[in-house]
Amino acid sequence: MFTSELNLQARRRRIAFLFLAPTLTTLLCVTVWPLVRTIWFSFTDTTTSHLYEGHWIGFDNYLSLRTLASGKVVWKGTLVDPAWWNAVWNTLYFTILSLCFETTFGLIIALTLNTHFRGRNLLRTAILIPWVIPSIVSAKMWGWMLNDQFGIINDFLLNVGLIREKIAWTANFDTAMISVLFVDIWKTTPFMTLLILSGLQMIPPDIYEAACLDGVHPVKVFFHITLPLIWPTLFVAIIFRVLDALRMFDLVYILTPGSSATKTMSAVSRENMIDFDQFAYGAAQSTLLFLFLIFFVSIALQISKTKLLEE
Repeated sequence: MFTSELNLQARRRRIAFLFLAPTLTTLLCVTVWPLVRTIWFSFTDTTTSHLYEGHWIGFDNYLSLRTLASGKVVWKGTLVDPAWWNAVWNTLYFTILSLCFETTFGLIIALTLNTHFRGRNLLRTAILIPWVIPSIVSAKMWGWMLNDQFGIINDFLLNVGLIREKIAWTANFDTAMISVLFVDIWKTTPFMTLLILSGLQMIPPDIYEAACLDGVHPVKVFFHITLPLIWPTLFVAIIFRVLDALRMFDLVYILTPGSSATKTMSAVSRENMIDFDQFAYGAAQSTLLFLFLIFFVSIALQISKTKLLEE
């Protein structure tokens, strides 16, 4: 009897593996292999025009020490590259601000959509429209509207008297990041709303009825009932959003191409790999971004485990 159960479990594992094999093979080809190759390229002197002629140079793309003929010591590599650290700062700045605004707006909209009112289903559908529009289309659309010559944004602000002259929102150093943040918040807030709303709908109505009968203030209900119960869902939403924000490329590349005010880690890496013919140098920056993501995920998982242990 025991042997037959073991054989049945082994057979189920084999069948499960057969079903997963196509997916695992696809992931290996389109994710794991390119990642391994990128890490390998970061330790070579490969260029875009000679992808298969690179030689091993160790950590020189990350950090290297050169002594000039004059005796002066010069540090080179990504870790001492001002452009790279500017991109790191831009990425972190963008991630923190976008996460704060999108989580706040997403929570407010989700709480509103979770109430009963006429037209709620229609509004739930409409709120998802910005999210389902492809990022490239969104960037192009907002790029036209933010244009300093024929953009509708400048025209509206001039008509209501908020500005005195047209502003080149995406070209101006001071407003470029604001423009990217605005477009990203507009596009991604529905994603946060959808996830938070799913968490809200899992809360039993009886809890709110009991709190209402006890005369608990709505603010206390939110902080002591709603927020703790949706925290697992909110935490997952935050992790997904942060990972996406740290890899931001498309909006920056379309809205503000070449601007140092918005250049992210992904944009700098792509610029070196494609535009500057420094494929290995860009691969090193991509590898650092990957390590950065791994570091964040590790911290997030540790926080999640600590939270579960406390509960």
